[in-house]
Amino acid sequence: MTWLLLGLSCPAWAAFSLRDDRGVTHRFERSPQRIVTLLPSLTETVCALQACARLVGVDRFSNSPPQVVALPKLGGLEDAQVERIAALKPDVVLAAPSARVIDRLDDLGLKVVIVDAKTHADVQRSLGMVATLLGTPAEADRVWASIQRSLADAAARVPASVRGQKVYFEVDPTPYAAGAGSFIGETLQRLHMGNVIAPALGPFPRLNPEFVVKVRPDIIMASQRSLDDMPRRPGWASLPALQQRRSCGFDLKHYEVLIRPGPRMGEAALQLADCLASIEKAQR
Repeated sequence: MTWLLLGLSCPAWAAFSLRDDRGVTHRFERSPQRIVTLLPSLTETVCALQACARLVGVDRFSNSPPQVVALPKLGGLEDAQVERIAALKPDVVLAAPSARVIDRLDDLGLKVVIVDAKTHADVQRSLGMVATLLGTPAEADRVWASIQRSLADAAARVPASVRGQKVYFEVDPTPYAAGAGSFIGETLQRLHMGNVIAPALGPFPRLNPEFVVKVRPDIIMASQRSLDDMPRRPGWASLPALQQRRSCGFDLKHYEVLIRPGPRMGEAALQLADCLASIEKAQR
């Protein structure tokens, strides 16, 4: 386990230490009251844990829940605005390990807690870490239980006729795909679906476009924009999944839910289940 709470409990006024996902241990004199998040899934996690009011700034892509839209937008993974972050005087900055500004924020003396989530287990662990940071550890159990209920409901919705079929889920038109070992791949597995990307290729591998043509997925899932472009890629127009419309294209609002490893993972599973049910219905 990569996070560690040192102490028996951590009410909002009690000092505690927390080890983050880069192995750095941070000491807090009290639960942070001014929080900056630099990843949408972390913003959503804080809010799901009933601490949205503590957010003082978020990354530019954070747009859920609605109350975060009006918060100061502080850039993204590549270009977070260090001076603006520091000016907000946060008690803690929550960031992904890929954020380029970690060292600069460290140099300014800010507490930067790194949270990394690529799998379902990571999401559960990160919920526990953030809930501990907030001084409300029981909230993590509540949110995780809700995710599990939605995953079970989604699995029950998937028609028997499509179960076991292999899915190609595109996360970027480069193309990058969601492998079997990613949180998206694990959700598909919970829905009784296969994956054209073997675990050995990693959670989110970059593929040679010819790979997809060769593996001929039974079902394709992607953003609507990427799906519309696929027939123009060399060889892709011959894919049966495209020819037979055994595919789902998601608009941006719904696609964002699918690619964020956080508290809306159960909602994502329900969207995928509805996609699979619509494919089965269209094939009747």
